[in-house]
Amino acid sequence: MNQYNMEAVAIKNADEELTWYLACHVDDIPVNGGACVLIEGRQIAIFNFTRRGEWYATDNECPHRQQMALARGLVGSQGDEPKVACPFHKKTFSLTDGRCLSDEGYQINTYPVEVRVGLVYVGLEE
Repeated sequence: MNQYNMEAVAIKNADEELTWYLACHVDDIPVNGGACVLIEGRQIAIFNFTRRGEWYATDNECPHRQQMALARGLVGSQGDEPKVACPFHKKTFSLTDGRCLSDEGYQINTYPVEVRVGLVYVGLEE
């Protein structure tokens, strides 16, 4: 797990207040995979879905068994929906909205991601 001690940049997006945190360098996240970063005491899983040319961020905790493991999960697609599968019990979660695709009883948080000049930023609500 990477931990960067960087100053947050507060910006206003539409009607919600987000603080953008420098999470890591682009090279810290494996191609078509994920890694965990610690931001404000939260474990955040960041995914570089290279096949789609997209980046995602979610909670690292799988709510099924409360294990901090989603960053190590398998990234793929279910139809057009980008997803991650928990490496332990294979619960699958949408990377766009966090809903569980294999069991309606679970949900994870998702966070906006921006990549700027080789650095990955994650936006968290205040």
